Amino acid sequence: MKTAVIGASGYAGGELIRLLSTHPHLQVTQVSAHSNAGELITSIHPHLTTHNGERFLSFDSLKYEEIEIAFIALPHGQSAGVVEKFAKNTKIVDLGADFRLTDAAQWSRYYDGIHAGAWTYGLPEIPGNRTKISESSKVANPGCYATSIITGVLPALDVIDSSDIVVVAASGTTGAGRNAKISLIASEVMGSLTSYKFGGVHQHTPEVEQALSQASGKEVKISFTPILAPMPRGILSTITARLSEEINTEKAHFIFSEFYKNEFFVDVLPTSQMPKTGSLTGSNKIQMQVAVDEHTNRLVISVAIDNLGKGAASQAIQNANLMCGFHEGAGLSTDGLGV
Repeated sequence: MKTAVIGASGYAGGELIRLLSTHPHLQVTQVSAHSNAGELITSIHPHLTTHNGERFLSFDSLKYEEIEIAFIALPHGQSAGVVEKFAKNTKIVDLGADFRLTDAAQWSRYYDGIHAGAWTYGLPEIPGNRTKISESSKVANPGCYATSIITGVLPALDVIDSSDIVVVAASGTTGAGRNAKISLIASEVMGSLTSYKFGGVHQHTPEVEQALSQASGKEVKISFTPILAPMPRGILSTITARLSEEINTEKAHFIFSEFYKNEFFVDVLPTSQMPKTGSLTGSNKIQMQVAVDEHTNRLVISVAIDNLGKGAASQAIQNANLMCGFHEGAGLSTDGLGV
């Protein structure tokens, strides 16, 4: 299928191109990066040698009528202005936030601009979502933090107080995008940790609450603190929630293992192992571990993903595979790069 990557100069866009270069069914025929239009793709992504000699296209020079499936990896608020250019039958996966939220008031609170509406939410591991994604031509790819938190909480919704969920999550610097900010340069980040968007104002908060509420039929509230970690990529989320019934660690581990026993991309680790971001670099996998803190009667969940993989590009391809009727894992890696 003729495939376009739009917004390809960023980290997620570059990872999309890398993964699609070996996809058995999707062929990248157009690559757009409007602000870098005319520049060589390898001048921004020198590792993408399969595209030697090719240049980024502008939005206006794209041949929209030839695109069968498109991945949009633009900054939040920009996708809505592009999608109207496509033919109606073009399949689109949007990696931005434009079409994730159903509530216009929540959009206005956490983002700028006009609410563009909501598409099918592209997290296949939510029960029932695979069918919805497979039947959709427009899918909103989840946020990176949201992916780790939602998948971590889903199995526990029947045994926790869903109004008392606390999340502290650390992300690599690529999660902030490819921006020239003082706070993201190596000399500021290396050897240091810092929280940001402190006090419950991170934009993934309503996304997580929306998805978990829809999945459970319950009111869900999270208190979320993100942390910038001195590493390029990866997310480690630590989630705690007050238990609504008495269970021990063994029972909790059984609940999680049963919930995800048929999920190809989720590994509930043996109790002796902990999730590790470095094990997932380049992978579409999720690793998780669970325990009960009997002292406080809280469930503790640890979740690791690659923020550019399952948190962005590889999950977008997973969604595209479902939309197009391909094997869900086509073109995707289950093993991380390791050390």
